[in-house]
Amino acid sequence: MTMSVLESLWGTILSIPTAKPMYAFLILNVCIWFVILVSRKWASSTSRALRSDLEKPSGMRGKVTRTLGEWTPSDFKRPTAAPYSGWDVHSTKPIPYRPFRYGPNYYITLGLRSMKWDEWIELDNHYLKYHADKAHRIKERGSKCCHTAPEAMDAAIELLEELCAYLPERYPNMFTKTATGITNNVTNETFNITQRPLPEDPIATAARLVQDDLALMIERTDGEYYLLAGAILLAGFWRLSDKFGMRLSEIHTSGDVPQFKNKLEKGMMNFFRRLRPEEPVLRNNYFIQVDDNLAWSDSIGSEDAETVSWNTAEKDRAIENHFFRSERQSLRRLPRSGAVVFTIRTYFEPITGIVEEPYVPGRLADAIRSWGDDVGRYKGKEKYQNVLLEFLDEKHRVQVEGGLDVEKEDEARSYPL
Repeated sequence: MTMSVLESLWGTILSIPTAKPMYAFLILNVCIWFVILVSRKWASSTSRALRSDLEKPSGMRGKVTRTLGEWTPSDFKRPTAAPYSGWDVHSTKPIPYRPFRYGPNYYITLGLRSMKWDEWIELDNHYLKYHADKAHRIKERGSKCCHTAPEAMDAAIELLEELCAYLPERYPNMFTKTATGITNNVTNETFNITQRPLPEDPIATAARLVQDDLALMIERTDGEYYLLAGAILLAGFWRLSDKFGMRLSEIHTSGDVPQFKNKLEKGMMNFFRRLRPEEPVLRNNYFIQVDDNLAWSDSIGSEDAETVSWNTAEKDRAIENHFFRSERQSLRRLPRSGAVVFTIRTYFEPITGIVEEPYVPGRLADAIRSWGDDVGRYKGKEKYQNVLLEFLDEKHRVQVEGGLDVEKEDEARSYPL
């Protein structure tokens, strides 16, 4: 229809006698204006269609077409990681993720953003503590927190191989690639990943190399993704033994994740089915914890109790017992097996420490107040809100009276840092 209109206008211009140039000039300008208007609308709609919106998978580039539960190995090769300049296991500090926003509204979304391949695994000067904690828990708890199902074994080995290739590239002063695997030059450990059988579960070996917890989701013939391999060693609030073998949706509904069914489930399932090996993503979340145990939050009950919940936590503990727990999760599809791997890196800091950062106490207090009742129950707000909010408000007041301009936060900080 647009072309027919343009043709009609152009025909009109050509048919106007030369004695009437003014009319021709006017119609020509109308024609040009019309073309510009249509072009802008077309460009705008195209831009919207192509805009990256990872929380709406229907807008992602292309579509993965395959039989459910079957994966044809991809020829994708992860780009070589650039060495992390200046990184040191003793001096490089953790990245200060602060993934909370001002109220009054709290939006429940997947919160996905694209990941740069160089940044797949983050290590810092807490590495040795995390490494020791993990080694202790692998020995102490075994398959309760570190296990691979037989059908996920190839995926777990692929993940281990990927880490053994990536880590020497990104952290060359800490890791050395060998003919049979990898050497950790800081802990003096060498791992042979080529021998068969492997000396331990490959997901456990992978966990010893990094500070992250690891989880592998495998698609079965019903089109659902199942948790079939994991090293969940420092999770704080959930146990691998409770979730192992569950479908992706069941993992979240069994944990009472707020509004999962009506706001997250469909988007998450579509995202998993369409995720390509070349399109890794990141997300962040955060919790408040009222004890100082990184591996397992004792305040919600014993790790070996039949059930655990915030109901057992002591209410209104002193502020020194409040800790800020932030997770940085990466998601990528492994090209050979097609498994989706989660890396879950936990950052764990005392509240009394992070409130010294400009803007943090005011923004965190505002974010906590924005939680709906369902989110508040899920995050245990009732157990700590009185003490925590009073403390945050006072710290915010001191910062403002000291000259902090809250209107300039966007110039100083960017979400989620």
